[in-house]
Amino acid sequence: MTEFLSALGHQPFLQTALIAGLLASVGTGVVGTLVVVKRIAFLAGGVAHSVLGGIGAALYFGFDPLLGALLAAVLSALLIGSVRLAWQAQEDTLIGALWAIGMAVGILFVAKTPGYTGDLMTYLFGNILLVPQRELWLMGALDLVLLAVIGLFYRQFLAVCFDEEHARLRGINVTFFYLLLLVLVAITVVLLIQVVGIILVIALLTLPPATASHYVKSLGRMMVTATLLGAALTSAGLALSYGPDLPVGPTIILLAGAVYLLSTVVSRLAVKHRARRTSSSSPHRRRPASGQPD
Repeated sequence: MTEFLSALGHQPFLQTALIAGLLASVGTGVVGTLVVVKRIAFLAGGVAHSVLGGIGAALYFGFDPLLGALLAAVLSALLIGSVRLAWQAQEDTLIGALWAIGMAVGILFVAKTPGYTGDLMTYLFGNILLVPQRELWLMGALDLVLLAVIGLFYRQFLAVCFDEEHARLRGINVTFFYLLLLVLVAITVVLLIQVVGIILVIALLTLPPATASHYVKSLGRMMVTATLLGAALTSAGLALSYGPDLPVGPTIILLAGAVYLLSTVVSRLAVKHRARRTSSSSPHRRRPASGQPD
């Protein structure tokens, strides 16, 4: 840790990586909370893995891979959301197919990109140390979009996530806000692939909010707690991986997974302890002795 802090003061790439992790944690906390509450992690996974198709196409046609990822993610989110709404009985199979097709298309585009010598593993598992400074501005802009949309339609998202039927009775356009939520998931996926890559993005999207749900029940507080937890995990993962020269993305995910598992055990034990205390403190009616009137 001391070595990392010392290097952070004079290594610009570490400073950029730290800022990228903090920016990504905003999407983790705000949108990841909605994903966990709505239980759409599988749909988010389909969006995440289809992003490789956009990255491959961007490399092949010569434009910014992050822009290609964003376009592919948004299109996939709308397609997957439409599939889910139209064919709920077959959604698992169809989303799985789109998931695989997106990956396959991306690999083919990357393989046929003239003169491309980059490492595909960078996109699959991420490398926060290679995030260029110019992309911090795009990540910041995407964060502002997420916060603005959630802030404007917080009550509608709250209603749609917890009870769609009640939301319809209140006159909320559930279909619109459901698809909008998936678009926000798509934007968040693009933020997170910079940090942990396509393969591990769902873990970072869901583990901090799932951990936060052990301690807070309000949706707003859960978002704030998950954002702070995501920032702590990305920063700690970056610091822990620096000395031993470990891949940063997997280190962050292992740390997040360990925190989640520990939190799950602690919260379960706390619930059992409270239940025992409640049971022991409740008054017991004394049974009358044999032969005496009750």
